Amino acid sequence: MEVAARQAGPDDVSVLVSLYGQLEDEMTKLHPMWPLADGLPEPIDRAFLDAVADEDTLVFLGMIDGYPLGFLVARVEDLLPQAKAEQVGSIRLVFVDADAREVGIGESMREMALDELRARGLKRFDAHVLPGPRLVKTFFEAGGFSARSIVMHHAD
Repeated sequence: MEVAARQAGPDDVSVLVSLYGQLEDEMTKLHPMWPLADGLPEPIDRAFLDAVADEDTLVFLGMIDGYPLGFLVARVEDLLPQAKAEQVGSIRLVFVDADAREVGIGESMREMALDELRARGLKRFDAHVLPGPRLVKTFFEAGGFSARSIVMHHAD
């Protein structure tokens, strides 16, 4: 079994949309606000086309034996002006098919994203993680991340 990751391109959009549908189903069950605030803007295929074309956005596919079973989206984002033009590499979305978890697909994508962001000169990294299954927090903690912010939400 070969676990690998690669950068996604325009030809991968249909696969990305399919995987995103699984992520959206999973996250909506946990947090009904997710598709409104934390997911991608609709139409999803256009969002992925824009992402793979944007030089400040990285999209990776994670695979087993060449079959795509996960994706990761990261962006280069500006910090506040007082950071003197410093930027942060922000992992916005990461998903691995439920049947393919805990075999290294996520780690492969995470490390490839961090390597690419470091190659661009970034030294700070965020990963956006919602409350829910502990596995996602553990996944990022294993990669050296720790919490720096929690967003609380209330709706009437």
